[in-house]
Amino acid sequence: MLTGKMPRDHGIVGNGWYFRETAEIRFWQQHNALIQGDKFYDGVETAKMFWWFNQSAPVRWSCTPKPHYGCDGSKAFDVLDFTDCNLTQKLGPFPFFAFWGPGAGLASSKWIAEATAMVMRKQKPQLSMVYLPHLDYDYQRFPDHDPQRVAEVDACAGLVIDAADEIGAEVVVVSEYGLVPVNKAVMINQHLRRAGMLTVRNGPFGEMLMPGESRAFAVVDHQLAHLYVNDPTVLGEVRKLLESIDGIASVVAPGDLQLDHPRSGEWIALAEPDAWFAYYYWLDDSQAPDFARCVDIHRKPGYDPCELFMTSKVRAGIRLAQKKLGMRYKMDVIPLDPTLVRGSHGLHPAAEDGPMILGPDSPPDQMAGFKDYLGRLLA
Repeated sequence: MLTGKMPRDHGIVGNGWYFRETAEIRFWQQHNALIQGDKFYDGVETAKMFWWFNQSAPVRWSCTPKPHYGCDGSKAFDVLDFTDCNLTQKLGPFPFFAFWGPGAGLASSKWIAEATAMVMRKQKPQLSMVYLPHLDYDYQRFPDHDPQRVAEVDACAGLVIDAADEIGAEVVVVSEYGLVPVNKAVMINQHLRRAGMLTVRNGPFGEMLMPGESRAFAVVDHQLAHLYVNDPTVLGEVRKLLESIDGIASVVAPGDLQLDHPRSGEWIALAEPDAWFAYYYWLDDSQAPDFARCVDIHRKPGYDPCELFMTSKVRAGIRLAQKKLGMRYKMDVIPLDPTLVRGSHGLHPAAEDGPMILGPDSPPDQMAGFKDYLGRLLA
């Protein structure tokens, strides 16, 4: 969408991937330089609001989530605000717990919409980019898509559209994907471990995945998984194993999906339409790593939608009380139950569940044409 290129060229092969240089799996990186290639906003006076890969983006104004991290492991939630609008002073703190986690919901999208409208009215950017995350939440929690969630995000979009009308801007609405109902979690890494290909290190904080020491492991992301194979002698064996797993529709070479980039795995696994991939690699929940039961998007070696659920409000209340008392605590309230997840995405879906572009002057059918389309509108 941003570059007009495929992943083999722009390098964003998922929400996270394996960094071979450091033998680390990293998810939810934000630095703009990770996107390879020219973006449609290069050279345009732009306000970039909560759109991903926002840090150090070459734009005039921006705002993105960025906590402060203390040396004792503590974290203070905040945003990077480069809008000259003093957003948190005027709107209050950004509702981080409504942006992701068991409490994720409307409040985050409403704050983002109000902030964007404020920036648009004050700065009058040539281009404004805003991400409203609201539909991502309940459509992963529940199989039935409540139209009320659409009405809620419509109201948020209305705040931005009103501001656009005031400054004479055109409005374009885009969606990268549609979430579809699922009822089956596939744990590829457990299969690889049983086959003797995945290595863990046991310790005081549970079992930790050792990707550099593993012959093969999976980095999972919704309905797609990158299979990284450190031992080339087992390439065929890994593919054969994966093809035997219930819930996996196909195992293909990255080039078949235009994902043949150095960041990609040696194989790409695609789930069945009603299945998704969970990152779990431990075989006994008593040995799960300590972060597994927490909202910990950067430490987990895969996307974890179970972070949208909570084991117990009572337990969460106890943990919050410990925090307020200044005690050491672990917010371990996330269930280890992937059957809770009821929505996912990542496959080539039916048209009604796929990407969407709504805008003036004949928008393109494919996202690869979006950069040129925006260029025409900006001209």
